[in-house]
Amino acid sequence: MLASPGVAADVAVDLELVFAVDISGSIDLEEAELQRAGYVQALLDPRVLRTIQAGRVGRIAVSYMEWAGAHQAVVADWGLIEDAASAQAFAARVAKAPLATEMWTSISGAVTFALPLFEGNGFAGLRRVIDISGDGPNNAGEFVIKARDRALAAGVTINGLPIMNGRPSPYGWPAYEDLDLYYVTCVIGGPGAFIVVADTFQDFARAIRRKMILEIAGGMPAAQWRLVPAALRELPACDIGEKRRDLFLEDDY
Repeated sequence: MLASPGVAADVAVDLELVFAVDISGSIDLEEAELQRAGYVQALLDPRVLRTIQAGRVGRIAVSYMEWAGAHQAVVADWGLIEDAASAQAFAARVAKAPLATEMWTSISGAVTFALPLFEGNGFAGLRRVIDISGDGPNNAGEFVIKARDRALAAGVTINGLPIMNGRPSPYGWPAYEDLDLYYVTCVIGGPGAFIVVADTFQDFARAIRRKMILEIAGGMPAAQWRLVPAALRELPACDIGEKRRDLFLEDDY
């Protein structure tokens, strides 16, 4: 079928990739800066660019959004990355946006917000991926598996970058020690889905660079677990974040 006269065809790319970045209340401004800097550094890394250019088409399309509970916002709308100049241009858009943090953690809200971003974006990718990074389980909005299943039904893969910082949130919430296993069980899905763990916010730049290279190349890490193999741990319930929230709120009253 021929395109209508005057209607430009979508630009072919190897990958349409949405970076969905957690700015919930468990993350302070210093950590938000470290996250943002990690993405900027990864986008500018020559190894990432070489991976992009080695693809079948040799270019990707990316969008960068941030999310918390009821808050979801696009920080840098879709851009084409095919060379150093286009990578620098997109990274500059991400870097200059104001930083903020918001209350609660809605991974489901982030996925629901990200899905329509693929429609009418001007690109035609061989793969579509939402890259979720965060430091806690879902505790607001609908249950995460419902949003995940909608994404998978739409042909969108979800990958994860759990941040295992091991410290309480600024509000006193204890860290969730099995966040890597929670992401594998409840968040990610689709062909080739995987996680890469960041052990601290300071480790984020290394983790996102590795994850971005794997994502663009369509690969998977050799191991997806942190320190304790999944076989030695109990599978988390996918509503563990909501249960932890309710217990925390009960303790406050």
